[in-house]
Amino acid sequence: MKKTLLLGISLLCATFIMATEIPFQKAEIKSIMRKVADWQIANPHPAPEHDDLNWPQGALYVGMVDWAELAEKEDGDDTYYKWLTHIGRRNCWQPDKRFYHADDIAVSQSFLDLYRKYKDEAMIIPTLARAEWIVNHPSEGSFKLIEGDLKTLERWTWCDALFMAPPVYAKLYMLTGEKKYIKFMNREYKATYDYLFDKEENLFYRDWRYFDKREANGKKVFWGRGNGWVLGGLVEILKELPKKDKNRQFYEELFVKLATRVAGLQHPDGFWHASLLDPTSYPSPETSCTTFIVYSIAYGINEGLLDKATYLPVMVKGWNALVSAVEPNGKLGYVQQIGADPKKVTRDMTEVYGVGAFLMAGNEIYKMAR
Repeated sequence: MKKTLLLGISLLCATFIMATEIPFQKAEIKSIMRKVADWQIANPHPAPEHDDLNWPQGALYVGMVDWAELAEKEDGDDTYYKWLTHIGRRNCWQPDKRFYHADDIAVSQSFLDLYRKYKDEAMIIPTLARAEWIVNHPSEGSFKLIEGDLKTLERWTWCDALFMAPPVYAKLYMLTGEKKYIKFMNREYKATYDYLFDKEENLFYRDWRYFDKREANGKKVFWGRGNGWVLGGLVEILKELPKKDKNRQFYEELFVKLATRVAGLQHPDGFWHASLLDPTSYPSPETSCTTFIVYSIAYGINEGLLDKATYLPVMVKGWNALVSAVEPNGKLGYVQQIGADPKKVTRDMTEVYGVGAFLMAGNEIYKMAR
């Protein structure tokens, strides 16, 4: 009886160890990150959607900053910091043109990170000026987004915006100590949450136009990358706010709730698909949502917000799927193109925001790799 009990305990312990042990080597994580980063730099996407200051580039730069830090720390390679700094300098560190639009301040995330490293005031002043004006003159625009009506894009009326703008205000709060930035972020973020978060499904609608739409299987329309944008943005906010900061609790609780829900929607192939609740209609893998989700789950494990035994297998399966979508030359495939809802995806499709999120994910996984 005692031998049987001891055997059972041993098997249980062995299973737990296997479930909490990451099977990746640091060298292999770093190698695939370098390959993906180098391919993207060598193969820039054309304008106009990919001007230096546009939001797809902004998402790419967030991942490139993570990779630049890792490459310099581990290999003494400052190539990627130089690439990022060159982009900032040739644009005088300005955010993009549309003053209130969340997309057009996304590049400021990386500019502020570079300021944090180099302490060059030129890197922060344009973003400070933009944010200061917006905080002092907040928009009262409608949350009913209407294509072509720029007034309805002045607030965070689409879920992607929660990645683009809020982390900028969180960074400014931490860099300056000015509470007006976090107060503005809290007010606007919670207004978007109240409007777009479905409390029954624990998922975000992309915007109000999807409230009454249904997928082919009758389920509500919840876009994979849209919810990935939100999770990624939450990680960027949580990275900024100290553990004891009174502003942190709402974002931490929302992160756990959304990450838990999304983790349960992983497809057997390891990917998440363009439609979270109707993957059959969109059977192809979709890496831009998968990258953001894997990034978020890895962060949650590293920070103790998500149970390692439960979520590590999800993360490992997701990362293996992502690596399988990388071509030998470093091109990341299966990235849904620019849009606002689930669409068909093919392996030859790529986009810079997918690459950015891939590098974010790789950076978090590297921290726990052997």
